[in-house]
Amino acid sequence: MTSQAADGPETVAASRRSKITPEREREFFDAVLEQIRECGYDSVTMEGIAASTRCSKSTLYRQWKTKPQFVAAALRASRRVRFAGIDTGSLAEDLRQAARAAGDWSDKDTRLLQALGHAVTADQELAQALREALVLPEIAALEEMLARGVARGEVPAGHPALAYVPDMMFGVLRVRPVLCGRYADADYLVGFVEAAVLPALGLTQGVRPDRGGVG
Repeated sequence: MTSQAADGPETVAASRRSKITPEREREFFDAVLEQIRECGYDSVTMEGIAASTRCSKSTLYRQWKTKPQFVAAALRASRRVRFAGIDTGSLAEDLRQAARAAGDWSDKDTRLLQALGHAVTADQELAQALREALVLPEIAALEEMLARGVARGEVPAGHPALAYVPDMMFGVLRVRPVLCGRYADADYLVGFVEAAVLPALGLTQGVRPDRGGVG
């Protein structure tokens, strides 16, 4: 019997069974991220994900080796740029639109950031994957908005607040649940932009005078 024959139907069938389709991979990734949000990183196990997705744990270990590698892969696969495509021709309105977009996803993403808080300090790959998935794309999009505002002459190029806008936006998303027990929704974030971010950039003319406080 030739080696080709030995590696015939049975081997090919086994190979096909072990191959994970993109749809199945997406199911695994969604499951692990949702369980992290609900239960915390330390409570999630490869065995638990295998049970919830009705697969063998050997399938997960064969593909991703360790839980940190699995979670890092899930984070990278979940990468979205929520601020992409925001370009209204006005920096003030761009930042309002960014605030609304952030409010729409702050619940899920802030819970994920909180749940991974300790784990990312102990695992550099996980920390980098978290930054690549949830932080760096949004910072790049914010920086593009600010650069367009500078190019249009809305803000001076050397304005000291420019460098702090991403910190302000991400900071309020992270800290509001700690201070108030509530996530920063779209109304709150638009109010924050108008009360804090726009004045810091010298864009008080972009603040709507009839806007009241946000609880």
